[in-house]
Amino acid sequence: MTSSMESRLSISTCFITLFFFLLKSLFAIDTIPPNQILRDNGQTLVSAGGQFELGFFSPLNSNNRYIGIWFKTIPQQTVYWVANRDNPLTDSSGVLMITATGNVTILRNQASSPVWSSNSSTTSNNPILQLLDTGNLIVKDGDSENYVWQSFDHPFDTMIPGVKLGLNLQTGKNWFLNSWKSLEDPSTGDYTYKIDPQGLPQLVLRRGTEILFRSGPWDGIRFGGDDRLEQNSVFDPIFVDNDEFIYYTFENTDNTTISRFVLNQSGVIQHLSWNQRRGEWVVIAIVQTARCEEYALCGPNGFCNMNKDPVCYCPSGFVPKVPEDWNALNWFDGCVEKTSWNCSSATKFRKYSKLKLPDNSEFLVNNSVRNRMECEQACLNNCSCVAYTYAGTLVTGCVVWFGSLIDIREFGQDGFGQDLYVRLAASEFVIYCYVTRKRAQRKSPAQEVNNPNEFHHNNSDEDDMDLPLFDWQMVESATNHFAFTNKIGEGGFGPVYRIV
Repeated sequence: MTSSMESRLSISTCFITLFFFLLKSLFAIDTIPPNQILRDNGQTLVSAGGQFELGFFSPLNSNNRYIGIWFKTIPQQTVYWVANRDNPLTDSSGVLMITATGNVTILRNQASSPVWSSNSSTTSNNPILQLLDTGNLIVKDGDSENYVWQSFDHPFDTMIPGVKLGLNLQTGKNWFLNSWKSLEDPSTGDYTYKIDPQGLPQLVLRRGTEILFRSGPWDGIRFGGDDRLEQNSVFDPIFVDNDEFIYYTFENTDNTTISRFVLNQSGVIQHLSWNQRRGEWVVIAIVQTARCEEYALCGPNGFCNMNKDPVCYCPSGFVPKVPEDWNALNWFDGCVEKTSWNCSSATKFRKYSKLKLPDNSEFLVNNSVRNRMECEQACLNNCSCVAYTYAGTLVTGCVVWFGSLIDIREFGQDGFGQDLYVRLAASEFVIYCYVTRKRAQRKSPAQEVNNPNEFHHNNSDEDDMDLPLFDWQMVESATNHFAFTNKIGEGGFGPVYRIV
């Protein structure tokens, strides 16, 4: 009798165990069909390869409940996407389901109205909700590979491989990051990080409408103002700019790497990689760390260089607009031209190298030019043009600027960056001459100047006088045979003349 009871008890225990195992296994899958629900009782969706998991969660020090997606293979729960970020549940009565028409919904209980919905504009006859191994939560129509809706179209504060920042030019869909409000609150925060598609596309960080940082335009390898977004051992950036899309994304260099970009609640953009040995996220790069990355720190026409002290300076041909403020390290008003010019003035260009190009606030892209000289002529033909650049790696090639030049960073001789040709009054190109015929004859042949409208600025600290080399005939002609009326002074090295 006892043996029989023990046998029945053992069988019952097995059935109960099997029942709960099957119940749990029911949701240890990656799909949900219409009207099946996922409850807030530990049930989750797990992607087919076990890379990502979806379920209800509460942030640190919060009792609110949200639907989120996190990395399944990492013991430290790291949520990268949240559905109902601005509509939390206050208890564990919530359920997730997909409707017969393909809308993903979260309800306070099965009978209530939705607290969040995907609001898909496309309906489906046989919708299935599926969590992919990429971390993308999708709604598809039966076995079709066409997505009715996908979470990758609605990024939050985190960018993983496959998530885009940019614009679908056909639909107008804008993909961008938006920070959490705080560590405890995933609701819409103060900071956004998105592609500005106007003119030369670039990444821009804003607090509300205020610009805090911009990456500069893509140069074919990196964004021109940030080498931390170029290829490295764990990271392969991708930039697309065509008639359908403008977007930036990235891939991991191998399948074992787990990395992400995060716009945190303080507005800091970090690139992190999971270190399995240490069991923690390791910061690979912080996008905006240098003082010169603060937007428009040096004001209009001011240059910022981290190798200088102070970091802001007025380039040749410019002076501080408000000297007393500038000397007090208040650079807000920036720099103005030392000698103004107008449409009837003689002007020339000074070349600056290794720069983050000025912002796109007032500029024009010219797609018709074929080389740099044509680009320069396009600038000369418009008396409002103050600067230009030409680079084959830029999608547009020739860009000219009007008005003040905003947010220029100089990277120095060992850095990267692009060339900028700044237009100045010809009288600003002063030739410091102590040249004599005898000295000119015994020196080696001077460097030829290919373009008489252009002078080159040496960015190095070792040559702040910006002295190009000219042959004797050019010097003599430029000073009207060293006419007294063109003499502007005399120093230890001899007379100083201005160009006419």
